[in-house]
Amino acid sequence: MHYIKKNTNMISLTLDWKKEGDDYIACLTGGDAHVGAVAVGFYDKASGRASSSVITTPGHRETEIAALGANVMSENCKSTSVFIVGIHLDNITKDEIEEIVSVSEEMIHELSVIIQEGV
Repeated sequence: MHYIKKNTNMISLTLDWKKEGDDYIACLTGGDAHVGAVAVGFYDKASGRASSSVITTPGHRETEIAALGANVMSENCKSTSVFIVGIHLDNITKDEIEEIVSVSEEMIHELSVIIQEGV
């Protein structure tokens, strides 16, 4: 299992992943780890496009991060991916959410480079 760790002003985030055959499974967590959203990414070789579908558990808001993660992973590995997100911080503010989303996006894009390099 490989991982990337980054800190925001209030929480530590961890993105870990592994390769399963030609496919990838990744999990992004922070704070009280849980499953908030799960996305499956697909790559259509005919069109050269990636897409994703998300299931979000009730009361959670990780949908966009999960969709981005699965889409970026599938686009870069040219295969199927599963991206799980569970980030929780009590009494979170709008500014804190924006910072967590921004750092999460940085981590996802860092992972895309790693996938392109074949790690």
